[in-house]
Amino acid sequence: MTIPLLPARSLLGAALLAGLMACNAGIASSKPVALPNPKADMPLASAPTDQVAVFAGGCFWGIEAVFEHVKGVKQSVSGYAGGDERTANYDAVSSGMSRHAEAVRVVYDPAKITYGQLLKVYFSVAHDPTQLNRQSPDVGPQYRSEIFTTSPMQKQVAQAYIAQLGAARKFHAPIVTKVSALKKFYPAETHHQDYLRKHPNQPYIVINDAPKLVHLKRMFPALYTGG
Repeated sequence: MTIPLLPARSLLGAALLAGLMACNAGIASSKPVALPNPKADMPLASAPTDQVAVFAGGCFWGIEAVFEHVKGVKQSVSGYAGGDERTANYDAVSSGMSRHAEAVRVVYDPAKITYGQLLKVYFSVAHDPTQLNRQSPDVGPQYRSEIFTTSPMQKQVAQAYIAQLGAARKFHAPIVTKVSALKKFYPAETHHQDYLRKHPNQPYIVINDAPKLVHLKRMFPALYTGG
């Protein structure tokens, strides 16, 4: 299968690859942070239904793959949030001028997993919430840490958990994650969807994203689903 050439990640070139691995292996494979459960959370729903959560934190390939392996998640879609429809495409977003963040739309069953549990996965293994406008080798506002809420209750739970984690000093630096109301989510181009599953041996995936699944399985065995 031909892997699409993508300006921000896949055009690294063979000459750059060795340097990328040497410089970023320590960041990508660093240990995740063990976090407490949210003190404020929504209770499990009494009946199955669909709820939507949207998270941004670096390249959407890794965030999407993490949530695809979480119990209770029905769908995980890479896309763009924060800007308008005119610039909701990879080239525009990669410029860093679109106001969009690379984001992931998570459809989940609140009878199986709570929003707070999703937040715990997001902060613990999906990304580093202390990195401002970057994530590992990816730099720019499109890689910012941001939670796009779809209800006032989600906003309340997210803000309370950020405050809880800050007070607990679980991270080596302050959390920079923003919380914003979701205006619109735009799915990314087809070749970005399920990227880790389709290209497990691509160097960027091996270095930066595959370790997140290892951490997810080890730290959340009751929530982990998949191979």
